[in-house]
Amino acid sequence: MQIALIGFSKSGKTTVFNALTGANAEVSAFAAGKDKTHRAVVEVPDDRLKKLSDLFESKKYCPATIDYLDPIGIRRDQAGTGESLGLDMLNTIANADALVAVIRAFQDDSGVDCAPVADFEAVHLELVLSDLAKVENRLERLKSQMQRIAGKDRAKMEVEAVVMERLKGALESSQPIRSLEFDVEEDRILKSFQFLTSKQLIIVVNTGEGVDGEELISKMKATLSGDEKAYPVFLTLCGNTEMEIAQLAPEERVMFLEEYGITEPGAARMIRLSYAALGLISFFTIGPQEAHAWTIRKGISAVEAAGTIHSDLQRGFIRAQITPWDLLLKDKTFAEAKKQAHLRVEGKEYVMTDGDVVEVMFSV
Repeated sequence: MQIALIGFSKSGKTTVFNALTGANAEVSAFAAGKDKTHRAVVEVPDDRLKKLSDLFESKKYCPATIDYLDPIGIRRDQAGTGESLGLDMLNTIANADALVAVIRAFQDDSGVDCAPVADFEAVHLELVLSDLAKVENRLERLKSQMQRIAGKDRAKMEVEAVVMERLKGALESSQPIRSLEFDVEEDRILKSFQFLTSKQLIIVVNTGEGVDGEELISKMKATLSGDEKAYPVFLTLCGNTEMEIAQLAPEERVMFLEEYGITEPGAARMIRLSYAALGLISFFTIGPQEAHAWTIRKGISAVEAAGTIHSDLQRGFIRAQITPWDLLLKDKTFAEAKKQAHLRVEGKEYVMTDGDVVEVMFSV
């Protein structure tokens, strides 16, 4: 899973990036100069995998990971022009599974006003304008090409043009593309465009001391219209405090959390929220050689899940042996799980469940 952070300069975006990644991440910077993008690969904590790994004394431990990207901030002086994101940022965030927009809700001596609701509306507008420009450019090209082409190719372009006109209408009304429903063919058409408002959007309200983040979230939601299912997901945290927490040793972190009355670090809340917002679950492959967590979308079949591990497993899929993680932990061995009827044999159409332990039988 890849998550890209966006936000206006001075929003505390990089502070939030540091809070989400901390010392537990493998961080690198790429590109050149002051406009470089930072990237961090963070392990997804999962007690289930750890317990199973310990049970089987697995030599290799492979948790799921999240790839966080922190590009340059959105330029405030170009807000509302449709150009404030810039090509470098667009190229960086285009492949992300989700976008995290960091909204400034604190005062400091930077001289930047604290206007979280206005910043939220401005970020939404920038994403809409970026997609609208792409849609209008595509429509222009389609209309030009359709004048010179006939037959099946023209028919395909006409279908695409209808979809683009629909997107144009929604975006002109400030509605994100994720608020619309599409059939299989329309989805196929849209996939290659990597529209920003089709991605899940998570709003991080970066607060200061004494700021009521929940009240700000209510005000932001009041500016939205349309289907609430398409609304962004909101999270409030104090970036500076969370960054301090992330950089502490584990034993110090527990004491810090207790002192500040924080029940769960922001990094953990973000991971949990991201999985829920994107409709993701985990399944496991477990053995003496390796304990591995795999991330898939809810509703995926056993044969599709096998393809997550390796394409050969999907191509040659015969059946899957499935054991719920908690029952395997109780039974201690696959042999005992089978004896207790906790190990099931499932076919291609089986819908995966969070926490399934899987062994794929295949032939290629």
